[in-house]
Amino acid sequence: MDIGVHTPPLYGESLEDALAYLHGIGVDAIEPGVGGHPGDDHLPPEEYLDDEDAQRDLHDVLDEYEMRISALATHNNPIHPDEEVAAEADEELRDAIDLADQLDVNTVTCFSGLPAGGPNDEVPNWVTAPWPGEHADAHEYQWEEVAIPYWSDLAAYADDRGVDLAVEMHPNMLVYEPTGMLRLREETNDRVGANFDPSHLYWQGIDVTDAIRFLGEHDAIHHFHAKDTKVYDAQARYKGVLDTTPYDEEPDRSWLFRSVGYGHGEGHWKDIVSTLRMVDYDGALSIEHEDSLTSSNEGLEKAVSMLQRAVFRDRPGEAYWA
Repeated sequence: MDIGVHTPPLYGESLEDALAYLHGIGVDAIEPGVGGHPGDDHLPPEEYLDDEDAQRDLHDVLDEYEMRISALATHNNPIHPDEEVAAEADEELRDAIDLADQLDVNTVTCFSGLPAGGPNDEVPNWVTAPWPGEHADAHEYQWEEVAIPYWSDLAAYADDRGVDLAVEMHPNMLVYEPTGMLRLREETNDRVGANFDPSHLYWQGIDVTDAIRFLGEHDAIHHFHAKDTKVYDAQARYKGVLDTTPYDEEPDRSWLFRSVGYGHGEGHWKDIVSTLRMVDYDGALSIEHEDSLTSSNEGLEKAVSMLQRAVFRDRPGEAYWA
């Protein structure tokens, strides 16, 4: 397995300077943004699409720092009820797929997006319960009338180019937990799978290793985000975990994103790595730093240090004792 980094925390540096820094701390792979919420500071698609010289230069600098690209990231909402917002997100996704194909990256990380609750609504609607009945109706509309048609077309587009779509299960998106992830895959094709980010599952009460096994049984993990979460029970006991408190008001939140190892201990992360091996995932563990209690560099360095003790570098040998 590789240790990777999702690069937005390093957007203050050039791509080459970021690569030099990451190589120096023991990182093997990067996941640069190419649009949407991650931005595209390190890899603007318009500078690389269909430009063999620019692509060759990119490969040269990656080789210089012994780095590979694990995925291209574009996290946005391609099924937004605002047609202009949806069209921009769709264009970003298709550009990312084309660029991944041309760069031999073969994976794009993204969101499922979230539609409105009906054809005349103007804002996305995250449905989390079936009652009152209009919410169940809205949820059916979102899947049957919007998400399945859109994602079936996008999955075919990706399949034509040999690119996997790694969907992050994220609150305020239609796909936010493993059964929804599997439904989207079953309704489309095997190019659709998970960018498995445990940080959003912890606070929902989902057992992460069980979720890895569940999706792994269907070969549905295409990429992995190494990102932790700490639930603060003193707050969660009286206000629950559906917390709209701003992320930078840390003492008042029920949970926070944390650097790897600061939400769950090293033993837990070794269990994650072992379970990923059991389901034959051997890709990158791409660190996504969003811990507001530490700097980006310190958070990344502590995460890399801990994952270096957890990951397996070699393929398993023959079980001679069996």
